[in-house]
Amino acid sequence: MTNFIGTYECKADAKGRFMMPAAIKKQLLPMIEQGFVMRRSVFQPCIELYPMEEWNLVMAKMGKLNRFKQKNNDFIRRFTAGAKVVEIDSNGRLLIPKDLIEKAGISKELTISSAINIIEIWDKDKYEKAIDDASVDFADLAQEVMGDDTTDLLS
Repeated sequence: MTNFIGTYECKADAKGRFMMPAAIKKQLLPMIEQGFVMRRSVFQPCIELYPMEEWNLVMAKMGKLNRFKQKNNDFIRRFTAGAKVVEIDSNGRLLIPKDLIEKAGISKELTISSAINIIEIWDKDKYEKAIDDASVDFADLAQEVMGDDTTDLLS
């Protein structure tokens, strides 16, 4: 499993291309040949960039769902809606498809943020608002998610 690190700011051009920040590009180098999948986030107004290997792991889990249950079919359809195979070009740029730009409300100013095994692509203002909104409750959230006394999740 890949673990990305870092949050970076950059700019998109009029076509929706942006130069991948050097530190993230360096982390992505082993995966560039396989390509990536870009999709809209389930919970946030951002775009998720999956290395193909990570995407295939998610698809393998989803492939085990019983497709004769409507909820499973609905979930698969919604999760994969708008997903696109993308590549980093020889100049280190990544093109965000227009439909994903619209769904995520992305403008020229971007924030590229690591999210363990994927990269999130945010409109800069929306990212700052999401972080500011979450900071008030972060201590409680950290305690609830990571504070299980029976398991040491950090070791």
